[in-house]
Amino acid sequence: MSDHAMTNQAMKSITLSACNLSKTYGDGDSAVQVLQNINLEVQAGEKLAIVGSSGSGKSTLLHLLGGLDQATQGHVTLAGQSLENQTEAQLNEIRNRHLGFIYQFHHLLAEFSALDNVAMPLRIRGLSSSSAREAAQEMLSKVGLAHRIDHRPAALSGGERQRVAVARALVTQPSCVLADEPTGNLDAETADAVFDLMLQVAKNQGTSFVIVTHDPLRAARCDRILRLDHGVLRAQ
Repeated sequence: MSDHAMTNQAMKSITLSACNLSKTYGDGDSAVQVLQNINLEVQAGEKLAIVGSSGSGKSTLLHLLGGLDQATQGHVTLAGQSLENQTEAQLNEIRNRHLGFIYQFHHLLAEFSALDNVAMPLRIRGLSSSSAREAAQEMLSKVGLAHRIDHRPAALSGGERQRVAVARALVTQPSCVLADEPTGNLDAETADAVFDLMLQVAKNQGTSFVIVTHDPLRAARCDRILRLDHGVLRAQ
């Protein structure tokens, strides 16, 4: 294989990258630098844990990686596409096609069933209702909720709601899922079950995961751990 072909192959295997990423809030004497020159590459199918103390900038970093906030300096590339200089509509399109999000709180729509919550990203993409619901039902089966598809969030347990959130993040078959303390609101046993589920589905679908967690045991189950400390990202 030529050097050029090897370079192209390496580039294709990088799902998400950040180059010299910095974020400062405010200006002048009141300026606070939250992130400093972050460089990061996430391989296809890699499960990367980011750990750090509260207030270290972990959630800010995820927002920048997901194009939900703009960096003061540097740039992010997702599935070969730069997030710089994109309109909001273009960013929405890139996120819908290539990213899934899981938060500590499930953020499910209370008035919709589990099935329709999971189908929502596909409906936004433009799939027909029947196609979106069929894919959502299949994903809910994969996360062990085939028997709960017609239930609204209020009728589900905390663990079930988070499983629905996992299914929603994965139903579009994204290149990468950004997960911000995805099990932080669950009891230990339920958290273990949801984390196991995320790792298993990631393996089966070849999806990359960037997981912010305060739990060293769960971080240790990922392929790699990075620590964010005072805005600087380092290997642990």
